[in-house]
Amino acid sequence: MQTLYSIQYLRAFAALAVVIFHAGERTGLPFTIGAAGVDVFFVVSGFIMMAISDSRPVSPGHFFRNRLLRIAPAYWAATFAMVIGAAAGVFPNLRLDPAHTLGSFFFIPIASPSSGNLWPVLVQGWTLNYEIFFYTLFALVLFLRPGSRLLALALLFGAFVIAGTLLQPKNPILAFYTAPLILEFVAGAALAKLWAARRLPSPTVGLALVATAVAGFAAIHLLKLEFDALTCGPLAVLLVLGALAMEAGARLRRLPLLAYLGDSSYSIYLWHTFAISVIVKIGFMLSLPAAAILFIAVVLGTASGIAAYECLEKPLQSLLKGKRPSFRRLPVRSVR
Repeated sequence: MQTLYSIQYLRAFAALAVVIFHAGERTGLPFTIGAAGVDVFFVVSGFIMMAISDSRPVSPGHFFRNRLLRIAPAYWAATFAMVIGAAAGVFPNLRLDPAHTLGSFFFIPIASPSSGNLWPVLVQGWTLNYEIFFYTLFALVLFLRPGSRLLALALLFGAFVIAGTLLQPKNPILAFYTAPLILEFVAGAALAKLWAARRLPSPTVGLALVATAVAGFAAIHLLKLEFDALTCGPLAVLLVLGALAMEAGARLRRLPLLAYLGDSSYSIYLWHTFAISVIVKIGFMLSLPAAAILFIAVVLGTASGIAAYECLEKPLQSLLKGKRPSFRRLPVRSVR
């Protein structure tokens, strides 16, 4: 599948938004809207899965195996680092529980003994519980003809959300899997169909959609408005649609560094909090200004993710694919 720079750029921006969100949360300089980077990730994920499945035949089992091998090894490594750190007393606020720890490794949402929330040991891994859920249901619709898959996916996810809305389940796990957030995957899959059919808006309209989405996110942040998937989801869809339209109309410049950040976005997402925790602690010990701590935490949090990408994620993926790991180049790879 060809490299889509719009998707790479969006992955980069979404990862950086999450990094700033966590750094701001720890330094007392909130950038709450950065959490909406997750909404962008989910829309992009739906797009990639549908685009890949439409571009080449793939069996449900092969699809699920590939996706699991793609996300699990790096996540397991980060989770294992958290478990070892907690056992060694490095993370004093993290309480370990056998059921919760196993659930974290197997992508099962179990209430954390530290907070009571459905967060795994590596807190940001909660999004991967949704990813695995999406991969499972997407694998099921792969039994259908390509032309029927989007409708089946929409009906399936729509049924979950309608059931959650009508029943208001008290069970937190049922509430987790019936949240409107899951519709963002379906929206991304629909965008993949529009992209494949060359039915995207003009580049000018695309630019307007991107500007509208950015303005919407900015308004939420500046006005300190409450937000959730029902507000940020549509903005994320507009952002992805607009970026794709701009690329389809050859209005998107190729920026290798930004595309590389897109490649490393998964590792940045997994590992940035480790560096942020250390930097914030040292920064406050040295009485540095909060803004300075925030800046350093963002830079080093991103850098730690890039290091993990080069030293862990890439070698692991190469080994799993039977290839010899290479550290020589920083390639711009195809959308995965």
